[in-house]
Amino acid sequence: MPLSPRENYLRNATMTGPEWIPSNVVISGASWNQLREEAEEVLLRHPVLFPGFQKGQRPFGEYSISREDEYRFTDNWGCVWRCEIEGLEGIVDGHPLADWSALEAYLPPDPLLVGDRGPVDWESSRRHVAVAKEHGHLTSGGTAHGFMFMRMYYLRGFEDLMLDFATEPPELQKLIDLICLHTRTIVDQWLSMGVDVVEFAEDLGTQTASVLSPSTFHKWITPAYKSLMQPCKQAGALVALHSDGHVMELMDEFLEAGVDIINPQDLCNGIDDLAREVKGRMCLRLDIDRQFVVPYGTRKEIRDLIEEEVRKLGSPQGGLEFICGVYPPTPAENVDALCSALEEFRTYWWQR
Repeated sequence: MPLSPRENYLRNATMTGPEWIPSNVVISGASWNQLREEAEEVLLRHPVLFPGFQKGQRPFGEYSISREDEYRFTDNWGCVWRCEIEGLEGIVDGHPLADWSALEAYLPPDPLLVGDRGPVDWESSRRHVAVAKEHGHLTSGGTAHGFMFMRMYYLRGFEDLMLDFATEPPELQKLIDLICLHTRTIVDQWLSMGVDVVEFAEDLGTQTASVLSPSTFHKWITPAYKSLMQPCKQAGALVALHSDGHVMELMDEFLEAGVDIINPQDLCNGIDDLAREVKGRMCLRLDIDRQFVVPYGTRKEIRDLIEEEVRKLGSPQGGLEFICGVYPPTPAENVDALCSALEEFRTYWWQR
């Protein structure tokens, strides 16, 4: 009997012999707005990757952020965001803790009532997880994107935070503790539901190196990660961590913190480097290149990239899954080529 998707995913993540490579293609709101009906047609041609998708299921140009004006909104932490492209995350250019004197009176949002940008309904989430369990589906929950390091510079401002890591004022640890306490409440909610995977997400790399040195990361961020990830391990949940950018020098820190599934970008970290340094140590949820090959490449170049990654990073034991975010100006033809390649090499290691 073939494995269920949940069983296959867990076997792949724990490198205990799956039957196919899990793959997920995520079309950004901006690309939905750009491609519209063309995107629908691609999804309909690939039911293996998009089971049950129907036309009209995803409204075009529908976004949930309530803005103060055309470009700005303030989140529940008091951070002011500037967003100039519909369907894409913006940047924070208003920082409520730009002056440390504001820290003493600062209160983060109540995670039992609100998320970063709107209300939360934990009872609804609990019901959703329970139904998924009844049907044998994989269950997961997690933090908002930017749960720790990014949250710190959202609140402080990037340059000021970098100076904080250099000068080490006493407020720095207080800020970390405040964010950890907030995030631990969220983690505990998901663990109380018995989810299979807890997802943590933020961006820790530039194009060529990690933002923080390994020693600075080890001193300040790894202990915070541990305080959030180790309870997941103790509860029997897998820990997944997403980071954009080059993070090769932080892989040992991620392992120490408790990461089971790491989600790095492929080309800026290097396929060969990932094969040498990470393969077999953590499951690779590989983020397929969205800067060059997927948006601008030919069908052959996209197929060749997926084949190389499957050959070098996959194995019969598992440990490789794919995710690809689609952003403008990626044409529908390239999304189709990506989906075709993922389907073609999905069972590569088990058909040989």
